[in-house]
Amino acid sequence: MTTPISPVRRRVLTASALAVAALAMRPLVAQTNGRPIRLILPISAGSGVDTITRAAGPALTRALGNTVVIENMPGAGGIIGTSAIVREPPDGHTLGMVSNNHVIFPSVFKSVPFDALADITPISVIGATPFVLVAHPSLPANNATELVKLLQANPEAYNYASSGNGTTLHLAVEMFLQKAGVKARHIPYRGSGPMTADIMGNQVQFGVLSLPAVAPHIQSGALKALGLCGRARSPLMPELATLAEQGIPDYEMEGWFALIGPKGMDPAQAQRLYEATRKAFEDPETQRAMAAQGNRIAPRDPAASRAYFESEFRKYADVVKAARIEAQ
Repeated sequence: MTTPISPVRRRVLTASALAVAALAMRPLVAQTNGRPIRLILPISAGSGVDTITRAAGPALTRALGNTVVIENMPGAGGIIGTSAIVREPPDGHTLGMVSNNHVIFPSVFKSVPFDALADITPISVIGATPFVLVAHPSLPANNATELVKLLQANPEAYNYASSGNGTTLHLAVEMFLQKAGVKARHIPYRGSGPMTADIMGNQVQFGVLSLPAVAPHIQSGALKALGLCGRARSPLMPELATLAEQGIPDYEMEGWFALIGPKGMDPAQAQRLYEATRKAFEDPETQRAMAAQGNRIAPRDPAASRAYFESEFRKYADVVKAARIEAQ
């Protein structure tokens, strides 16, 4: 015979069930005990990823249920900041926002103090910023197809700029040259600002840059856009064809950004962090900021993000090996 549950006990059980349900729905407050979340950026203030992260900062704080403290830690191409991320305990209190460089520098530098794949927990590859192949207006090529023909007819007669040896913008051009089967001389700079200035000044003839950063120069006629580097056209310049559309096979290069944590994070916590991140980047205010910056937002979950990291690692390693690139 079943013993009847008293009204008092029924109220206690009901309250307990509701409390458990409420805790299950709370976005990470219980997981982080109200402590601020330290979000390390292994890049300088004012860079693209820094601008993106700070624009999304208020929405991330709301979605995560904790104050997000953004900390820039640049140096050694991102190695210093990433080293700090991977050393922290995998408790969700320290995260990092990284970009393509994270999976590039293991192939470029002779020694890296961590494993770019094994020592992290990928949470979400959030989105990407479009890159564009640009040239000085005097270059006798108006698109990527014409540039290939120009380089075929004049082997190594032209120079291209990059933001530094082994950087994303360097590999973007190297991959273009390799897939097109042509050559040009590499002129590395210390950052995208000086390289942009020298392309506009015709000290070097072409290079790859962030489309949002150089769109005003293209519109003013100071630079000539030859083609987009991503897999799809950009709303910022929808009339501009991609390099793949212009016959460069399997070419795709964008400046992506991703949220990571130290290795060993609980999969359920990584999934909750992904859900909160997706919610933050779906916030209308964040969406407007991303659209104004020209960013494409398409968050991947932890499993898809790990697969993407591995694919990008292999892609860049092949380019570095073929070009024999080493850090200087």
